[in-house]
Amino acid sequence: MDDRLSPSSLKKPPKGEPHFPWWVPVALVLILSGPFLLEPKDHAALAHDDRRLVILSPHHESIRQEFGDAFASDWFQRTGERVYLDWRIPGGSSEIFLFLKSEFLGAFQEAFELQHGRSMTSEMLKGFQDPKTPEQPSEGFSKDVVDARRDFLASQVGIGVDLLFGGGTPDFQQLADAGYLVSSPPGGLSGIPAIEARHPEWFRSEVIPETLSGEVFRDPRRRWIGAVLATFGILHNKDLLKRLQVAEPPEHWEALGDPKLLGQLALADPSKSGSAAKAFELIIQEQIQKTLAAAKGPLGPEEEALLINEGWLKGLQLIQRMGANARYFTDSAAKIALEVGRGDAAAGMAIDSYGRATQDAVAKEDGSSRVGFVSPLGGTSVSVDPIALMRGSKDPELATAFMEFVLSMKGQKLWAFKVGTPEGPHHHALRRMPIRRDFYQVGLNAFMSDPSEEPYEKAAHFIYHPEWTRSLFGAIRFLIRVLCVDTHAEQQAAWRVIIAHGMPKEALLVFHDLSGVDLQSVHQKILPILNGRDKLAEVRLGRELAETFRARYRRAALIAQGAGS
Repeated sequence: MDDRLSPSSLKKPPKGEPHFPWWVPVALVLILSGPFLLEPKDHAALAHDDRRLVILSPHHESIRQEFGDAFASDWFQRTGERVYLDWRIPGGSSEIFLFLKSEFLGAFQEAFELQHGRSMTSEMLKGFQDPKTPEQPSEGFSKDVVDARRDFLASQVGIGVDLLFGGGTPDFQQLADAGYLVSSPPGGLSGIPAIEARHPEWFRSEVIPETLSGEVFRDPRRRWIGAVLATFGILHNKDLLKRLQVAEPPEHWEALGDPKLLGQLALADPSKSGSAAKAFELIIQEQIQKTLAAAKGPLGPEEEALLINEGWLKGLQLIQRMGANARYFTDSAAKIALEVGRGDAAAGMAIDSYGRATQDAVAKEDGSSRVGFVSPLGGTSVSVDPIALMRGSKDPELATAFMEFVLSMKGQKLWAFKVGTPEGPHHHALRRMPIRRDFYQVGLNAFMSDPSEEPYEKAAHFIYHPEWTRSLFGAIRFLIRVLCVDTHAEQQAAWRVIIAHGMPKEALLVFHDLSGVDLQSVHQKILPILNGRDKLAEVRLGRELAETFRARYRRAALIAQGAGS
């Protein structure tokens, strides 16, 4: 008998005492907010429509409006059906991950206990979402845990969401590996495989490559695919930079460590923003590349490893200076654009869409703007914002149609065309770069907001090396939190004193002392804890490292004061 989860096989659980698993205190807020997030936003509108599509997204309102209106119109013209697009906006990528984790946990626990007539253990509740759970029982993974994971991956348990639209590739890969994203539901051809079957030419390297310059553009298992290109850059307020006597606009990441920007930089907490974490990773990658490029002669494996570590430390040291310049660390990358646009910050790291949208928002009638945006050439890769089908989608056919529309030439035009152009956006110029290579052809430039952009050419100037930092993505988030976010008061106070006393070398050496977070220490001591299942050990490690760096920053300030006296 097949005891996998299915609606027809669900049984009522036995009566007994209430069961309170380990996750309740952690996920309480998200679970309580879940019903509100998963309710239709406009009941009157839904009552007059034929079908409903629920989309979870961190995209801003202009993207949601343009794609929602265009798809609904296209679907009506093709089918005569009216579609209600129900957008859910729980926050940035980190909030989305926590939301999905708690919602799927609750949904699967309910389904499992109805099916099996018994409560799930705390180990099962952890293990069924853990991609490290093996296919066979082994040390640390009991048969119950393995079975729970297998049942989840074979199930159609859902949370009332059809699609995830927008975010970073590391977050999408993490969500796919956890099991929240699927290529297609069991028993039917939908999702990305269905799109590929209908449009095999879209999946050639000449249209949507699988990888480019080291970045992955679509999941080999077809659980997600890039919908639009993304680059990172520096957003700056020209008027404020002039008042700060910064002669040249910041065009390279190193410029954000300029002491003149003390208290004037807008940054996001990478532990809460996936896009911010990706930008910081690229800063480290650039420093590694520069360190290797400066080496003379052929390098052996040991020499190369030493230089990679040197570049790693240089990247973290630059991030330290940037952190010390920050006004504070916001919890959302979108807020950086607001800060710079209204003159509360002189500069900040931003994804291209936020940068260009802010330029437009404050532009004068003649087209000039007090805000500028620059993607550092050779300092940022070209990556993607993906789209994916959620496990348990209630309408996978409609969800697939939306993904197909986004990837079609008609959908791609919405990203780049000016308002009012044929098949362009109606209300907002989105100023994003389409993922389709065949979009960049003579004849479309005249309709584009940024006709000179050549993202596939820019990609050649920066090669992303996944072997350097991809496995350290979570560690980078963690380290920046303990180096800069949790210790920001002490870090900035020390930086202020160091600047005031002429940047003495002795103080800078202590300020930039990164012993304990070099690559060897990260791999041998930090990663095992971060990748382990003991979250209390991770909290203790974070507290210990934060105290270590607080002490170093205080000591650096004292040395600077002594050197200047």
